[in-house]
Amino acid sequence: MTLTAIQDQAAIIEILAREAGALALTHFETLATVPVESKGHLDLVTAADQEVERFVTERLARDFPDDGIFGEEGAAYQGNSGRIWVIDPIDGTFNFVRGGDQWAVSIGLYQSGRPVFGVIHAPVRDQTVVGGDSMPATLNGTPMKARAGLDANRAACGVGFHPVIPVERRLQTLRFVLEDARMSFRCCGSATISLIEVALGQVDGYLGMGESTWDLMAALPILEQIGITSTVDWTKTDLTAKLRFACGTPEFLKLVDPLVPFGATLQDTL
Repeated sequence: MTLTAIQDQAAIIEILAREAGALALTHFETLATVPVESKGHLDLVTAADQEVERFVTERLARDFPDDGIFGEEGAAYQGNSGRIWVIDPIDGTFNFVRGGDQWAVSIGLYQSGRPVFGVIHAPVRDQTVVGGDSMPATLNGTPMKARAGLDANRAACGVGFHPVIPVERRLQTLRFVLEDARMSFRCCGSATISLIEVALGQVDGYLGMGESTWDLMAALPILEQIGITSTVDWTKTDLTAKLRFACGTPEFLKLVDPLVPFGATLQDTL
């Protein structure tokens, strides 16, 4: 694609993410009437998730008819271009249901076996992050600063656990963070929001245990533009996989390598 075509695509997806966020907000403002279902213990899905995914799917199918679509709530279309749009309609549904601001719409592009572009819109926080291959990372239109380094005296990381992760494995992870890496930690319940915090330098990195590809598909190509990488080996990762990964500055990844080396999977022993 030409640079102009890439910029046009980015503009279309940013508008779409913002409109999807506005749709989600209409449900958020009337939470008492939003139907909530359970996919498992502490794993929720709402009518808002489903409606937002349908909205995004229909627009992507209209604007990019040759591309595939893969969504958290079941959207699936193969396409014939080799490109797949990966949707998380509301990342942080538990926070959404509880009335918190830590949730976002995430739309990422998967091409040639890896994430290449993404848009994240966090409506309540009024944050829109965009970036990817040939697209500098921006926050609300302002270029984001490159990230590097780790100050041991104030090191911190985000941590996320899918509800299916056993308690003992969670405790092993936290023991490593607190005792071995000697870091503080934050757990906000949304991988997408946590990765925005990495981008902003509010934490040095993120440890994810049990997240899905849609949780980070948009964030990773954005973060790569400012020097932040992950341990996910996309050559061995299927879009349906549950992940065990680290994402952060090079110094952060070196520090957590004993816990999450490059290519680690959820099935590996901690």
